[in-house]
Amino acid sequence: MGTYVNPGNQAFSRITGKNYVDKTGLILYMNKRVGGDKSLVCLSRPRRFGKSYAAKMLTAYYDCSCDSHPLFDDKLIAGSESYGEHLNKYNVICLDVSGFISEAKVMRRPLVEVPQMIVEALREDLKHAYPGVPERKTLNDELLSCVCDISGRPFVFIIDEWDAMIREGKDDPAAQEAYLNLLRGWFKNTNFTPRVVAMAYMTGILPVKKDGSQSAVAEFDESSMLDALEFGESVGFTEEEVKKCCRERKADFESVKAWYDGYDIPGAGSVYNPYSVMKALLSGRCQSYWRKTSAAEALKNYINMDFEGLQETVARLIAGDRIPVNTDSFQNDFESFESADDVLTLLVHLGYLTYHGMEKTVQIPNEEVRIEFRQFLTQKKVNRGWIELIKRSQKLLDDTVAGRSQDVAAALDEIRAEQYAPQFYNNEQSLRAIIKYAYVVAVGQYIDLQEIPGGKGIADVAFIPLPLSRLPAMVVELKWNRTAGGAISQIKTKKYAAKLKPYEGIILLVGMNYDEKTGRHTCQIEKA
Repeated sequence: MGTYVNPGNQAFSRITGKNYVDKTGLILYMNKRVGGDKSLVCLSRPRRFGKSYAAKMLTAYYDCSCDSHPLFDDKLIAGSESYGEHLNKYNVICLDVSGFISEAKVMRRPLVEVPQMIVEALREDLKHAYPGVPERKTLNDELLSCVCDISGRPFVFIIDEWDAMIREGKDDPAAQEAYLNLLRGWFKNTNFTPRVVAMAYMTGILPVKKDGSQSAVAEFDESSMLDALEFGESVGFTEEEVKKCCRERKADFESVKAWYDGYDIPGAGSVYNPYSVMKALLSGRCQSYWRKTSAAEALKNYINMDFEGLQETVARLIAGDRIPVNTDSFQNDFESFESADDVLTLLVHLGYLTYHGMEKTVQIPNEEVRIEFRQFLTQKKVNRGWIELIKRSQKLLDDTVAGRSQDVAAALDEIRAEQYAPQFYNNEQSLRAIIKYAYVVAVGQYIDLQEIPGGKGIADVAFIPLPLSRLPAMVVELKWNRTAGGAISQIKTKKYAAKLKPYEGIILLVGMNYDEKTGRHTCQIEKA
């Protein structure tokens, strides 16, 4: 067994304890592709979504240098017809590209030398794995081809953090090009790839880098947070898997769902952040386990770019709105931003937003991620436009608490005119969206619940103060082409405020109406 060539199954063995969630269904999909014309796959996922776990699993399954029956015989994949056909039948090259980058930094070697470091490491491993193979000048056409011929086993390539060179080399085009040339040599070489490469599995945060109008590694099928192909259930934990984990640990599923659900993946339904789910179940506490990374810190910079009013878009996202987005122009890197859509698309790949493919919109997926955006509200280094937005929202909240209903209505008129064209502002759902946007500052001061079940019905928006807050609670009822007074009457008649118990502080009843004929809002505010 080597470090990079046929490394065995020890890495996977270490993670298959009692807390392991069986994700071997991925192997079934990969087996269907081995040796075929769709044998090159790139699965991009956010951090904390189990990418490295999947790489370890595939390595243990395909590696010919070990016997992995004890690890897989009790897993889901064992029930498939292809299980024995491919188990431990291939030479495996397993690479973590970020590890080579770290080594280069320690050795003070330039990033452009990382591809050659990978070649040198593989050459050394191949020498030990197949000592009878004579020295060859090139890794691909001679050494790897010779090993394939002598052993009778083609290679399965498993590359973790494949895009690390693209991210780290964002200001080093020579390093990026050297790395992409290495990948082309393996996977876009008509004299080498069909004969030597049985299958390639790459995983990372970003989809395959675009090179001009064509993909640099065009033959790869790309599964991403925008389009998961048939790999939807491999993106993260499915809802059924989370329910099972909650039953086993007697955890409250609804709390876990509120904190970590929200990623909309066609073919899989709701998908959860695996890292955070397991941390919550093991600790017994639902809270944010979002790990700070350089990409997370860069979120502030992306938002501060303020392309096409991006900061107001972020405010609408924080308020719970869904935002239309065009994902086509994104260049699959961290520097080629030309529009707000490019930044929003990157945030989908980073896991900060979820993408609804049918309607082509994005939104913040869950409470854990919403906390990350909330923190942006309190940072100091923001531009004047964002500061003005927060000031206006704070004034609206102050006016509401003070009962200044005419000022509240005027503020809603102003925000509606700025944010919504008349043809898109045409129902109570539109009014609900603008209310939540207008009160964006409240997300740091209230537990914000929309459509909260009331005593005899459903209130449109309810704001419950956070513990120790001196602010009153608010129950907001929205009307379209009716009256603000009628909204107040409905709150009272249906006893919406009863749902706020055990809260015992002041409760404001806020009735709002939008009149299509006049294009104006009206507001009425009373104490319960």
